[in-house]
Amino acid sequence: MKIVIVGSGLAGLSAGYKLCKSNEIVIFEKDAEIGGMAASYCRNFAGKKYFIEKYYHHIFRSDSELLDLIRELGLEGQMLWLKGKNAYFVDGKNYPMNTPGEILKFKPLSFTDLVKLGLLVLRIKLINNTISYDRIKAKDWILDTAGQSVYENFFAPLMKSKFGENAENVSAAWLIGRVKIRSDRGKEGEKLGYLKGGFNSLIEALAREITAYGGKILQNETVTEIVIKDNAVQGVIANGNFIPCEAVISTVEPRVLDILTKGKLGALHATLQSIRYQGTACALIGLDRKLMKDGNYWLNIKANVPFGAVIEHTNFMPFEDYGEHLIYVTSYFQDENNDLWIKKEEEVLDSYLKGLEKMFSDFSRTDIHWAKLFRRMDTAPVYEQGYLEKVLPFSPGPSGLYLAGMFSSTNYPERSMNGSLKAGFEVASFFMKKEENCEVCWLD
Repeated sequence: MKIVIVGSGLAGLSAGYKLCKSNEIVIFEKDAEIGGMAASYCRNFAGKKYFIEKYYHHIFRSDSELLDLIRELGLEGQMLWLKGKNAYFVDGKNYPMNTPGEILKFKPLSFTDLVKLGLLVLRIKLINNTISYDRIKAKDWILDTAGQSVYENFFAPLMKSKFGENAENVSAAWLIGRVKIRSDRGKEGEKLGYLKGGFNSLIEALAREITAYGGKILQNETVTEIVIKDNAVQGVIANGNFIPCEAVISTVEPRVLDILTKGKLGALHATLQSIRYQGTACALIGLDRKLMKDGNYWLNIKANVPFGAVIEHTNFMPFEDYGEHLIYVTSYFQDENNDLWIKKEEEVLDSYLKGLEKMFSDFSRTDIHWAKLFRRMDTAPVYEQGYLEKVLPFSPGPSGLYLAGMFSSTNYPERSMNGSLKAGFEVASFFMKKEENCEVCWLD
């Protein structure tokens, strides 16, 4: 059976990987590089070639499907578990946030507030099902559970930097999912997983498996329509050409899917339009020397700067792997009229660099080897109050049409690489079961 997959992110590639042995797979990718949000930038520096993700990524201990796949693809030898030091920049000062002892020294919160924060985290760890928290706003739940000071001085700046004007609409389910995924900490702090050589190894390994079985991955190819007739998929139109197929797996964001299907998903149309996505503007900068000399990997920020976090990759992975220091400077935005989306790359980079100069007195632009800005409008859904009712099904109705991606149940209430991988696996399993049932019905 010929299956067209729209998008080569982890959901699309993992679905193709599961289906390629018994089907003809064609993946359409609108960008020059495959991988979607997990795509990498290739850099040559001082005779050293390396790959670095355009948008920072790491693996959590709970990412069982991702870890199983890494072993299955023979990449286990590249797997590393490293300490990623975290801090919170408030009022011009870095506060380490790795161990209970360090957190107790977080001066923006009183001792009583710190106890309330600790009890809130403990309470979250005991929550096994977030369904009942979906219709509760995170802000309201924090206020009721830990009080005004904990919300305003700890959570509000973090939520504002991540969700902007939508921060107060985010559900408690998301907050609980977020804290749980980041709560695997020992006495010395959190350890995160990474593939030596970068996640490009994973993306390329999936692509090799697909093409080894005759699948095709077409880059710089944009699908402009998923053709549906008589409630059944007929094929897709890409670059003006009609490509017939028996099934389509779409991984694009909901509003784009609505455009591609020409509104033929009936009752799902309103849901597709109502799922709010946000974009990200992520700068990746190569430096001659360290930015955060205290060894911090991840720095959350409460300050008047145009970004919400600084991630120093080479305070996590060894500097020797790259030969230069690498940092991410990132911010989210909520609409296409935001300056982070409409301004030229050099203007956004300049605003970021001014923010770094404001935060780090010894930072100098002369230390910069290179800087790139990567932007996407379809980073992830905003998990607003009541989002659970909008989670898209793997099969939305028309025969032969399947959906998998950031919007899938596997990525709720908190998205991850593992969640997108699981979405691809589950839609492939759903497809295979449906085909098996059809064959049984035909034999009967």
